[in-house]
Amino acid sequence: MLCPLFFLWFASGFVMMYWGFPEVGQDERLGKAEALTPSMIRVSPEAAYALLQLPNPPDDAGLSMLGGRPIYQFRTRRLQSIVYADTGDRLASVSQGMALGVAARWTGQSATEAHFDDFLRDADQWTVSGHFAALRPLFKFSWPNGEQVYVSASSGEVVQHTKPHTRLAAYFGAIPHWSYWTLLKKNNNRWYKFVVWSSGIATSVSLLGLIVGCWMYSPSRRYRFRGHPTRIPYSGPKRWHMFLGLLFGSLACTWAFSGLLSMEPFDWLAGNDEYALKVAAAMRGAIRLDAFASKGPGVALDQASLQTKELEFVFFDGEPFYVARQSVKVARIVPVRGNPSDQFDPARILELVRRTTTSVAEANIISRYDAYYLDRNGQHPLPALLVRLNDASRSQYYIDLKTARIVEAYDSRLRWNRWLYHGLHSWNLPWLYSHRPAWDILVIALLLGGTALTATALTLGIRVLGRLLK
Repeated sequence: MLCPLFFLWFASGFVMMYWGFPEVGQDERLGKAEALTPSMIRVSPEAAYALLQLPNPPDDAGLSMLGGRPIYQFRTRRLQSIVYADTGDRLASVSQGMALGVAARWTGQSATEAHFDDFLRDADQWTVSGHFAALRPLFKFSWPNGEQVYVSASSGEVVQHTKPHTRLAAYFGAIPHWSYWTLLKKNNNRWYKFVVWSSGIATSVSLLGLIVGCWMYSPSRRYRFRGHPTRIPYSGPKRWHMFLGLLFGSLACTWAFSGLLSMEPFDWLAGNDEYALKVAAAMRGAIRLDAFASKGPGVALDQASLQTKELEFVFFDGEPFYVARQSVKVARIVPVRGNPSDQFDPARILELVRRTTTSVAEANIISRYDAYYLDRNGQHPLPALLVRLNDASRSQYYIDLKTARIVEAYDSRLRWNRWLYHGLHSWNLPWLYSHRPAWDILVIALLLGGTALTATALTLGIRVLGRLLK
């Protein structure tokens, strides 16, 4: 029964190497965003937030552009509010016309050529992931060239963007690989159980097959095949299946097991984030918008000397800072008191870690990826501050110096998870990643073996089913 699914997992792996599920990433979002114009900002962040008449200070605050106008975005717990920075008016709702303008600007195409597809209150194939729940309802527009854009009715932001080739890649890659079929994934609990049980059974069956294959294998060639001694007692597809199983059976087993671990079904592999939460809270204190009055956002934008697409208001070590972003890799830190810099002071970050955790065993600034901090697409920021603690779990953190945020955190359990899941499933080893196409060649060769193994299993299964039906 699992043969078709096992075959799909391996075959879709070729596509997953280079194309994932369509998503709007931070790099694409900033790349398509409009640059902020200092002269357009006429309302202070403190005055804008006061208009909302909320009892608590914001958890997050930022400044960006929407529909050609600057907006403040405030988040207080689960409530997100938007206030125009040029007039102080609150954006209560996003109209279809406004959403169309945002979508057209995103694609660079004419709004008159767009087709309004739907006002989605429920998930479709491209918004089936759980994180879209807080963004709905969504306006969906499409263009003659096949582009589809989803705009959130609550924030006015583009939250999903697909093209014909990204959808095609997903149909042959992420959707079968993650079992992201709409009817199944819409019920997240049902999808979770399906993936856990199917990958768990696949692990057990492949392990059993590997054991039986090794037991039946004869190093002394006690079997006969076409009149000659042989180590394998079968002919035809069975012979190929056993041969490929001996070569790639362990790979099929470990890939199914690591796929199971992606669902985090075992508590013993879950990390303890106590210190990570403390460090993150210390580096991002409560925001007091009145502290930004002495240097307004317009002045900060001028001092940043960037084509700033996003300006974030943060408190670091009790002091107010602006984080100006032009792209994922280009950012400037503008303190309210002081001169701009390219990054936060590593010594101050380290002092914050010391204040909130046990003793620090080691701290280094790394400028290249290591075994626990790496990204095949090079998205993890560098340089980063690596901090190792003296606690019982040997915790370690990788902190982005441009934003003072923890990018990766590990303890003794998460190290096991890193190797058993990411290591076995993606083969994300530093040497392979830094010597491409070595990784590509190895993974393609392994996928070819796994696909051939599951194809022979599928062939045998079809033969058995045919006999039963007769």
